[in-house]
Parts: sequence; C-alpha cells; structure tokens
Amino acid sequence: MIKDFLYHVPPMGIYETLYAFRDTFGRFMGTEGTHPWSQGFPLTTPLEKFDGPDLPDSVDVTSEDRFYPKAWGHPKLRDAIADYYNSRYGSTIEPENVMIFAGGRPGIFTVMAFLKKQVKVRIGNIEWPAYLDIMTQTGADYETVAFNKENNFHPKNAEYFDRKNLDVETAILPIISNPQNPSGQTRSGEELRELIEIAEQPGNGILLDEAYEMFHSPSVSGIEFVQDLNNSNIFLSGACTKGLQSPGIRIGWIIASKSNIEILANYSSFGMGGVSHPSQHYAVKLLESSRVKKARKAVEEHYNWQRERYGKAFKKMGLAVYTGNGGFYHWLELPEGMTSDELNKRLFKYGAAILCAFDCDMGRPHSKDPTYKTPYTRFFRFSFGPLLPETFEADIKLFREVYESYKNEAGVD
Repeated sequence: MIKDFLYHVPPMGIYETLYAFRDTFGRFMGTEGTHPWSQGFPLTTPLEKFDGPDLPDSVDVTSEDRFYPKAWGHPKLRDAIADYYNSRYGSTIEPENVMIFAGGRPGIFTVMAFLKKQVKVRIGNIEWPAYLDIMTQTGADYETVAFNKENNFHPKNAEYFDRKNLDVETAILPIISNPQNPSGQTRSGEELRELIEIAEQPGNGILLDEAYEMFHSPSVSGIEFVQDLNNSNIFLSGACTKGLQSPGIRIGWIIASKSNIEILANYSSFGMGGVSHPSQHYAVKLLESSRVKKARKAVEEHYNWQRERYGKAFKKMGLAVYTGNGGFYHWLELPEGMTSDELNKRLFKYGAAILCAFDCDMGRPHSKDPTYKTPYTRFFRFSFGPLLPETFEADIKLFREVYESYKNEAGVD
C-alpha cells in the first residue's frame, strides 16, 4: 500500500537557487540587503528618469465583481488587450481571440496540457527554466534545437521546423521566447515575419512567449505578421508581468484562434474558474491607450540604458557577452577554469546570486541529477530587471570583487 498519494514534483530551477541562497545567507533573495541578480522581475515603481507613467494605486470593486469571473476573462480586459495589439501592431484580432489567465505561465501550461499526441514540440536547448517543468508535467514530446556560441545563441527559423525523420502525420510546435530569456536574442522585422509565415503553414504552429515584448526597440510581437489567426495554430503569450511592471497582479493572456480559445476556456470552466476581477480591472487601467504608449517608451529607454552600461562593465572585466538587444538579462560566459556554480556559491555569502545556465538547459534531467554534466558550466544569466539606477556602481563593484577573487584563486589569467 502506498504511503504518499502525490508523486514528487521538483521546484523550478530558479527556486532551487533561491533555496540554496537562503540556506547560505539566512534569508530569501529580494529582501533588504540582497542583490537580486538571479531574479526575473522588473522594477515596479515609475521609471522617472525616462518619464514613465505612474502605476495605478487602486481599483474600484463593486458587488458585481464579487460574482464568479467568466472563464475566458472580463470583457473589458479582453477588449483592452485586443485594442492594444491592433493599435500597436496593425493586427485585426477580436476579443474572442483572447483568453485571460492568472499570469503568462498558466496560459502556457494550459496550451501544453491539451496538445495532441501527434504534436512534436521543438525548443532551444537554452530557454526559460519553467518550460522544462511544463513540458515534463504535461508529457510533451519535445526535441531541442541547438543554442550555442557557433550560432550566437540564435538558431535559424528553419531549424525549428525541420521535418527530417518525421512522418506526415506529425505536427510541429516550436516554443520560443521573444525577446529570448535568458539571452535577450530577439527575432524582429523580416526574421520574425518569416517565422510566422512558416508557423502558419499546414502542419505547423508556434507558441511564442512575448513576456519581454516591450523590452526591445521598437517593441516586438509576432501578431504583426499573422495573416489568418483563426485558421492557424499560433499561440501568443503576453502578460502584465514585465513591460507593464505588475507581476504581483498575476494577469496574463493567450492570443489564438477562436476555436483554440474556446478549448482553453472550456478547461478554465472546471480547472481554473476564471481570474480575479480586481486584478483584471487593474490590468485594464495599465492598458489605457495613452498610458501604455508612455509606459512602452519609458521601458524601452530605461532598459536599453541599463543593458548597455552593465554590458560595457562586464566586457571590461573580461567576461564574454552573448546578449542580444532585448529583455533585461545579460547572457555571460566565464573564462576557462571557472564555473558559474562556484561563482554563485561565493556570491551567496555577500547576499547576491546569479542564475546558472544549468537551470536554463532544456537537455538536462527534470530533477537535478548529479551525474548530468551540462555543456554550459561557464555560462550564467545576470538580471538587471529589478535593479534601481542608483545601485549600478555598487552592483558592479560587488560583482567585480567576488569575480576577481575567484579568478585569482582559480589561477586564471
């Protein structure tokens, strides 16, 4: 007779870093006196240097808002999301093409949970850590696409749709974050147009995670190039988490064909039960047209500035920088003879942490296996997303001191 009724589920890799940090430093990352270089959240205060708008400080809640929410989302928020994409990218989506979730992650999980067995998922072997957890828990049939120094961590579109060794009944669904997490590599312009054109062909689709849509100049979305959404298997994921600076309200969405949205809503009717009305009202305020235009401009300018100055500092230290022109991370490589895991252990003692590339490795076992050796032992992700402008000098000073100390002890020139 079994003792435990639930099978073990390991936490996402980022949480394993958080737990290891807590065990060393005595408290969680993000609390006072810590340096959240491993964390994937933005500043949640106005970006004043670049004239960013204030964030709403309240919403009105009526008796109607205390009723159960609709499975597919509040009509006002679905309208606001459709209006945003149509005005910014010239698309023609309707509210019925939008499904609201409690963040971007549940939307991605739900799409993956209902994939048919004939769908082959393709994913870069360096991607956002949670994709591995999601693919494992949903039983997805997936293959990795090479991300490496040789292709500058930016494989060609065609590599995701290679049909070699696939039978005619197998469909292909790439999962791509764009701008990419962790590297910041971004598909835009004609390259993004080509990606969407291939994804719209029979037997193909795509799940394009656009959490960092606003962290590129100009902002970027595949919806700009979609020709026939309602006859496609294109899924675009967005959220209030990053560019709208509100991860705590937990609002995300999936844009897809009306028939696919209906399936996701059917699931929500019994599996999720809709999303909090107050959070959805807050998101409507965030997406008010004049406000979101101002916010997008401030986000682009602030994070371009941060990306550039942190990048220059890392290059000056002798780190190899493979960062693209989007997102709010730097993708970095240590010299030979050093590992990101050892660097992290040293940073923990000073209240700082990075995200080791092992956690972003889609080729690793889902649960950490000490016998597995990642080919990315020298790579790591540094987040400048939550860092205040005034901490730049202190951040770089601390990182440099720990890095140089480790470098000297390792005997690296």
